[in-house]
Order: sequence, then C-alpha cells, then structure tokens
Amino acid sequence: MSVTAFLNARLLDPATNLDTKGGLLIDGGVIAEIGPNVKAPAGAEIVDCGGACLAPGLIDMRVHAREPGEEYKETIATAAGAAVAGGVTTMVCLPNTMPAIDNPALVGFVLQRGREAGLAHVQTYAALTQNTDGHKLAEIGLLQEAGAIAFTDGTKAIDDPVLMRRALTYAKTFNALIVQHPEEPRMAKGGEAHAGELSARLGLSGIPGIAEAMMLERDMRLVEMTGGRYHAGHVSTGEGIEVIRRAKARGLRVTADTAPQYFALNENEIGEYRTFVRLSPPLRPESDRLAVVQGLADGTIDVIASDHAPHDQESKRLPFGQAEPGIIGLETLLPLSLALHHNGKLALLDVLRRLTIAPAELLGLPAGRLAKGAPADLVLFDLDKPWRVEEIKFRSTSKNSPFDNRPMQGHALRTIVAGRTVFTRKA
Repeated sequence: MSVTAFLNARLLDPATNLDTKGGLLIDGGVIAEIGPNVKAPAGAEIVDCGGACLAPGLIDMRVHAREPGEEYKETIATAAGAAVAGGVTTMVCLPNTMPAIDNPALVGFVLQRGREAGLAHVQTYAALTQNTDGHKLAEIGLLQEAGAIAFTDGTKAIDDPVLMRRALTYAKTFNALIVQHPEEPRMAKGGEAHAGELSARLGLSGIPGIAEAMMLERDMRLVEMTGGRYHAGHVSTGEGIEVIRRAKARGLRVTADTAPQYFALNENEIGEYRTFVRLSPPLRPESDRLAVVQGLADGTIDVIASDHAPHDQESKRLPFGQAEPGIIGLETLLPLSLALHHNGKLALLDVLRRLTIAPAELLGLPAGRLAKGAPADLVLFDLDKPWRVEEIKFRSTSKNSPFDNRPMQGHALRTIVAGRTVFTRKA
C-alpha cells in the first residue's frame, strides 16, 4: 500500500489536546507520522488539506441500522454509507432488530454485513435480555466472545430491579458495559410528548421528565451495590443529569451520552403535531435543553451519539401519537455538535472528545486518536463552511430528519477508514 500524505492541515487530537498546523502520513492503514514538520516522502500520494481540520474519525455509539428485519428503512450498508458521509468511521448498531441480536450467530451476522459493506467499521451491541423482552438475561459471556461490544435492550428500559441487579453483577464478571434506556416505563406508558403546558394544550399524553430521574436514581443504587459498569443512553433532562453528576462524584462507574436533538431542539419544535420530532425520550423544555448543554460542558455527559433511528414515510406520516419515534442523525452529527463550539458553549477539542476518544475508551476500541501507529481512521472537515440541509441528499434510506432546510456550519470533506478514502464531498 502506498504512502498518503495529508499536508497543510489543522491537526486536532482531543486525546492529547493537540491543535496545531501540520501534516500526517498514512502507511499500511495506520498513522506513520504526525506533526508540524511532516513532509511527503518520494512517491507518496499528496492530499492538500487547504487548512481544513484533520481529526480522528467519529465514533457513533447509538445507531439503529434496522437489519435484520426492517431493511426497507435502512440496512447496515446504507447506514454505513450515511456514516462515512458524516465523518463517522465507527458505528455501533443497537440490537433491537427483528429478530433481536441476542445470540452469537446474529452478532456474527451484523459484523459480517459490516465487513461486506467496506465503509465504516461496524460494531454491535447484543441484547441484555432474550428477545429484549426484559425477562431473562442473554448469555453475556458467549455474546461478548462472539464480538458484542456492550449490552442493552435498546429503547426498552430494564424495569425489573432484581433483573438489573443480576445483570450488573453478571456483566461485572466480564467487565462488560450495560447501557440503559433511562425511563421508568410505567411513568412513560402511552406518552407522546413531554408532560407540560405544551402537551396539555395540544391534547397529547405526557411523559414527565421525572421518569428519567426515577430510573436513574434506582439504577445508581444498584450500581453502588454491585460495582458494575453502567451507561445511560440519550439523557435529556436536567434532573436526570444531576443524578449522574452526583453518582460520578461518589466514584460510581457511571457514564452517559446524549444526542444532538436534545441540545439543538426543544419541545416547541412539535408545533402543530410535527411527527418528525416525535422522539424517545421526547424533546424537553428549554430549561432541560440548557441543562444538557451544561452537562456536556462540565463533563457529566461523556459522549455525543446520533441515536440514528430511520423510519419510512408510512411510519411517520400518521397522527402524532401513532407515529414511530426517532430521527436519522448520522449525517448531521458532526455539524450539530460543532454548533456547540460555534456558539461558545464548548471548546472545539471538547466537542471532538465527546465524539472520538471518549466513546473509544468507553467501548474499548483502538480508535479515536491521532498517534503514530494508531489506525488511520480520520475525518477531514471544514469547520466554518455554511450550508443548508437538503433531505434529498441524505444517503440514509429513510429521510426522517427534522433538520431539513436548516442552515448548518461545518461538515465532513473526506472520510478515511483504515487508510482508505471512503467518502469525498463534491464541491
């Protein structure tokens, strides 16, 4: 494999707080040299970055790829195509497919599909309980051996405290991570939007924000009891974030992520029953949106993940309460996250940390850093380029984004996986 030289770049590596002008050499799928004085050797392919930002490729730890079972909404291959268009070099598939990823053969199926696509690296969770039905634990040890990176029932909360205690205890044997959908299901049952003045005015059943905090409060006690590793997915409320903040202060093995929709939008986006912003958890009031931003800024929230949830039009163009919750997000993950920097809420390296090295370390992946000998999984992006979202240009099979026609600033120009360019944005 020939050497590729990326020159005239702004090198950004949150793992080492690197922010400098320079270059990077790729040889054999790994980073061979990096720094301000890098020069291209004879015969190297040269990429002039024109001052654009060169950073580790994004790692998206919440992707609904829909395969197997709902390939008409998305496949692993089409999700991987959307991922690299967004600068994502590793995506982790959630297991709540049909059938659920609850046995080693299905773990192998997802990983093989990812290899066949040949785009982003594809990892997968396995179901924490058999068929994600919340009754009987899946075989954590065998699933981990087959390649499962962590364990979750996806968008279903483990509501049985005895089962969650067993799960945390059993998973600790394998140092396995459990990812919870933090929402008390009885409080959320039948809910369509955040419980408050807006939902009451629209006649929608409400999901109180306290449903998140209640589940997290219970789970923190169980984490303290068992010493297990626990991750809260897509946190969305100030009360829930405060529970996580206190747990971290006590030294519990607790981490959390959120999705861009929870710091970019609030419940007012529902407007007149706009189903493209029906989410799970639902969009919250402005006070909660600001709390999510603060949680990211102070490190309470470790990771930003897209929570990519593709749906076909028939699943969304329904009365609000009947529409499927979720939006696509792989291709807007980077620009929406960069808005935190443009708005002065987070430093650029802190934004990138929550998209790269933080999920890499959490999931035990050898990625997320610019270092000699590290995998050459990179994104070259324009930090400031203004553009407008156009639904028709999404590479995802589904188009259920609430950001259509929204102005953005910054996007991926080139995505490199294992030293190979897998996406280049046309001028």
